[in-house]
Amino acid sequence: FETVRGELIVTFRGYHRSSALIGYVRKSLSAANVSAWSVIERENAAAQYPTDFVVIKVEGEAEPFIDSLHRHKLVRQVHRQQRITRSLKSIKNDPEEDEWRGHWTSRQPRHVQKEQPDNAFRPNNGGNRRIQWSVPFHQQITRALHAEELWALGLGGKGVRVAVFDTGLAKGHPHFRRVKDRSNWTDEKLFDDGVGHGTFVAGVIGSSRECLGFAPEAELYIFRVFTNTQVSYTSWFLDAFNYAILKKIHVLNLSIGGPDFKDQPFVDKVWELTANNVILISAIGNDGPLYGTLNNPADQMDVIGVGGLTQDGRIASFSSRGMTTWELPAGYGRVKPDIVTFGTSVRGSSLKGGCRSLSGTSVASPVVAGVVSLLASAVVDRREALNPAIMKQALMVTAERVPNANMFEQGAGKINLWKAYKYLINYEPRITLSPSYLDLSECPYMWPYCSQPIYTGGQPVTANVTILNGMGVVGHIVGEPTWHPYVQGNGDMIQVSISSSAVLWPWAGYMAVTIVASPAAAHFEGYAMGHITVTVTSDQKEGGGRLESNATLQVKVRLVATPPRHKRILWDQFHNLGYPPGYFPRDNLRMKNDPLDWNGDHIHTNFRQLYHHLRNSGYYVETLGSPLSCFDASQYGTLLIVDPEEELYTDDIAKLRNDVSHHGLSVIVLADWYNTSVMHRIKFYDENTRQWWTPDTGGSNLPALNRLLQIWGLAFSDQVWEGDITVGPHETYFASGASLASVPDSAHVLTVPLHNQGYEVLEGTQSATKEVPVLAFLPRPDTGKGSTSGRVAVYGDSNCVDDSHMQKDCFWLIDHMLRFVISGSITADLPMHQSSGLSSQQDPLPLLPGSRLNRYSKVVSLDTGKPSALPACNNWTWSKPIPVNMSMESVDFPMHHHTHSDGLHQSSVDQPFSEVQGGDFTEEHESWQIGSPPMFIVVLASTSLIVFCLTQLRWSGNSSRHNRRKSALNTSRPTPMRF
Repeated sequence: FETVRGELIVTFRGYHRSSALIGYVRKSLSAANVSAWSVIERENAAAQYPTDFVVIKVEGEAEPFIDSLHRHKLVRQVHRQQRITRSLKSIKNDPEEDEWRGHWTSRQPRHVQKEQPDNAFRPNNGGNRRIQWSVPFHQQITRALHAEELWALGLGGKGVRVAVFDTGLAKGHPHFRRVKDRSNWTDEKLFDDGVGHGTFVAGVIGSSRECLGFAPEAELYIFRVFTNTQVSYTSWFLDAFNYAILKKIHVLNLSIGGPDFKDQPFVDKVWELTANNVILISAIGNDGPLYGTLNNPADQMDVIGVGGLTQDGRIASFSSRGMTTWELPAGYGRVKPDIVTFGTSVRGSSLKGGCRSLSGTSVASPVVAGVVSLLASAVVDRREALNPAIMKQALMVTAERVPNANMFEQGAGKINLWKAYKYLINYEPRITLSPSYLDLSECPYMWPYCSQPIYTGGQPVTANVTILNGMGVVGHIVGEPTWHPYVQGNGDMIQVSISSSAVLWPWAGYMAVTIVASPAAAHFEGYAMGHITVTVTSDQKEGGGRLESNATLQVKVRLVATPPRHKRILWDQFHNLGYPPGYFPRDNLRMKNDPLDWNGDHIHTNFRQLYHHLRNSGYYVETLGSPLSCFDASQYGTLLIVDPEEELYTDDIAKLRNDVSHHGLSVIVLADWYNTSVMHRIKFYDENTRQWWTPDTGGSNLPALNRLLQIWGLAFSDQVWEGDITVGPHETYFASGASLASVPDSAHVLTVPLHNQGYEVLEGTQSATKEVPVLAFLPRPDTGKGSTSGRVAVYGDSNCVDDSHMQKDCFWLIDHMLRFVISGSITADLPMHQSSGLSSQQDPLPLLPGSRLNRYSKVVSLDTGKPSALPACNNWTWSKPIPVNMSMESVDFPMHHHTHSDGLHQSSVDQPFSEVQGGDFTEEHESWQIGSPPMFIVVLASTSLIVFCLTQLRWSGNSSRHNRRKSALNTSRPTPMRF
């Protein structure tokens, strides 16, 4: 998305006629003597209904208008309009421009998840919101998930209203028989699909011919929210969402995504949608295999976020991975996606008939939307059994684990349609947890937790658990969650702190579980277990009363004796900015087609390979999400600061100097480029907003970093360098890095031949290579007798350890740096030499005039532009332990078993599509039909009914609740019908 110059979205408390809202705006602005504004009329299907927002166009600076509007008691928020496009595309440059300064069609697009024609898929690692395109396959996706089993029971989506938010659908398309409504929300006077994506998505959900959809009896509501050039605006979505609520839509598919979870009007309206019982399914994104690349709104707790599988049931490389980045850098992200399903070479409807094959998470999303529509038709007449949380629970609780994949790749796993159906028709209101347990020793599913044990003195480990509340849209946790260590499971060896949502709305909340090893575990090796109980209540809208449900979260942790100090590395997460809504450029200036850095840094996301390398080398890596004043330096051998964009507190600099001088802490710094002339040069002009966008900082915040390094006589320059580096048998690529400007004479330096990329950006020609210093090793500053000081190592580029930009890794160089700071040794294959002539005093690097870094900084005050007060360190409140007399052997974690022995039919989704059989469907069938069920379903029904009855008899004396359950197959077989 991109900010549209001069356009403001004004949202109000409650719904009113447009004329009334315009009157409120006029009154607010007149009182402030602000007159240069006009209303942007919205001509669409929602115009005749009350609304909760207006869009106005203002002249000049927007801030006076925003301030005046906020004073009105009914105004909820004022936000700048966002223009949404599929991707960043450069357009023809002006004659005076060169390749380093382009005109761009958008800044940060929300796009339909980009499809690709057959055999043309290319994973996009950028953060753009887009449609995600495809690859061929000649089987029916409905057969792969055994939709025929539910069709044979008479289910086909009847009575379910499904909204498809996409690029439209042609009137009279031969594949669709139940298109209830087509609406256009764009500024084009068209209803038909000029792209093909909307037709395909609608087909996967509800086609009744050729390439069959899951729910051909569902009523389709087609919302054309993208133009033929795949452009949209936030306000178009807001109107369309309001209309969906008015039409009482049950299921809504959004095959779009982007990293803009700070587009607040959009996010708020998604919450409102789900609060109004709309089950929203959205593509998780095509930015895999990188981690931390989840798209919004699929990353929201109330939305079903869908990832993609290959034809043989593996996680698709293009499917975006978790964790969510809302909580970074201070916390830890949630598990997403929620569910995965086939998203590779899926067949769907073409523009004018016939079928095509596409791939991407925008394909996987309508697969799930179709499944949800089919399932919903089984309970559509039971309002209490159909809401976003219940449907999400049905999919996730019954999902099958994808082997050799972690939870940030697959969520709960892959869909089992039959088991989800059985769960749904027997549903009783309850809460569920995601993940459903915490076994921090289980690999690979519980990665990264399982990749490193905990130990006494280590940084707290936090896992974010999502609470899904099927009882109601609003829930409250009763009291506080309680911690129950197992007496016979070493539960006293860990301490647990639990924080949770004050209110669960809509349909969900969080429970953050923080774990440390207790002091008694300093020399303990083994496992510690216990469980957390949480109780939630929800008031009922109909009939009054209150429902209550509790859930148990089993916890298992592997502990080891506290490692030696030199093996412990502390990663500075605090000085990596979180999701940046401003213009933060890529660390590699060569990435001109996607120049903005969308995803926040984290050791478990874009530095994941570095993390694995350090762990495989025997190091223990912990994460610091608080200021440098908040850790005990005596516990660690090395502090690792990588690509920091944040400012530093003066107190933190003083504390770190003391830690190195007197507490033996060593520091490794990996930086990136910074040059105000280059920053000015790579600004881009947005043709749509008619605004220039200038970076708010460089690849790293070198002015702040130099203020830290100057205490040891070190400083980076503002020269930008590039080139291949060869050191003995090792190679790496120095990508838009910084050289060293100041190094003490006592230090060792590595110089390499590079060319001046900054000169190339500014002058348009490549410079000759030059030997420049890029790496420095500073011995112990205090070499006196009994010195306890640490060492410092600095390098001018982090691209070689960043999965987002890496061309040739430099893990071998990291090994050299660690060897030096730990032991002081420099191996012969690293040609370092004594520093000479680099120890002169350097002036501070200049700041870019007009930089808006203070808008996004945790350190700098927005009002004064100076560092704010140093925040207090985390003061954990540990839950009071309530021991229970249980052992490890008495507990069986619910998802450890990947095979099932419950007598139910198992979906063959592990097989390649070509091997999936079943049902009476053949490719030659021209229309969707309900026919007599095949013999295996009859046998299945009989077997399942026997198992069910035996289960009822076994438990009938224990709980009256089970007496009220309905059999999954206690429905008479329908008469064969054709549609």
